[in-house]
Amino acid sequence: MWKLTRDETNYGIPQRALQSHSHFVSDVVISSDGQFALSGSWDGTLCLWDLTMSTTTRRFVGHTKNVPSVAFSSDNRQIVSGSRDKTIKLWNTLGVYKYTVQDESHSEWVSCVCFLPNSSNPIIISCGWDKLVKVWNLANCKLKTNHVGHIGYLNTVTVSPDGSLCASGGKDGQAMLWDLNEGKHLYTLDGGDIINALCFSPNRYWLCAATGPSIKIWDLEGKIIAEPPQCTSLAWSADGQTLFAGYRQPGASVAGDYQHPLEVCGRALQIKEKNCFFT
Repeated sequence: MWKLTRDETNYGIPQRALQSHSHFVSDVVISSDGQFALSGSWDGTLCLWDLTMSTTTRRFVGHTKNVPSVAFSSDNRQIVSGSRDKTIKLWNTLGVYKYTVQDESHSEWVSCVCFLPNSSNPIIISCGWDKLVKVWNLANCKLKTNHVGHIGYLNTVTVSPDGSLCASGGKDGQAMLWDLNEGKHLYTLDGGDIINALCFSPNRYWLCAATGPSIKIWDLEGKIIAEPPQCTSLAWSADGQTLFAGYRQPGASVAGDYQHPLEVCGRALQIKEKNCFFT
């Protein structure tokens, strides 16, 4: 965990290290109330962390291979995980396994999973190395829509703040926009290289992409807003003022106005507190 100082010479100060996994940590997300963090690891487990006490409160065991993606539901009552064992699993926050999505599931690794931000519309979205984006009805864990169009494996899928759109990206370098209400493809944006991560701005009609050599930000009408330089993960601060970027090499940038990046190590994730972030 890092405390953000916004000092151009020392933007972040490490505060705490949380230790429990026995292998690489592949994903970290924070609950909407900012009280807990959830991590997925190459050791095949998930961990739920109490951020106040800096302790592991639950360990989730069930996957047979590493877990590249985890997510909280908007009300923080449910957890979803996607694994290289080709399964999607649902859990409660007590660490109890509830369900494995099996019918019409991915035929290759599951690379990313997420919930819709609106709890009144219980939907899970997943993507994988089978080149598919899948939309699942959480009420019965049945497939609602298959989105077909990518010609390479997928690394990431993300949902707009209002839950009406999702965007997917991966090896083919294309960010595809999908209408979740109509279940159809809208249009495609060219990322120019493998897309490692995508995220929507919380308060602007922007889509941000982490590609091999760059960060691209589109206003969804085709205009590229910014293109700073090897990026693998992205997250906006809750107020939409700061973009955090994690890099594959030992470095990350915290770019408020895209003019003063500082190299730190790690993976970016959605920020709930204005002065704290994880790597």
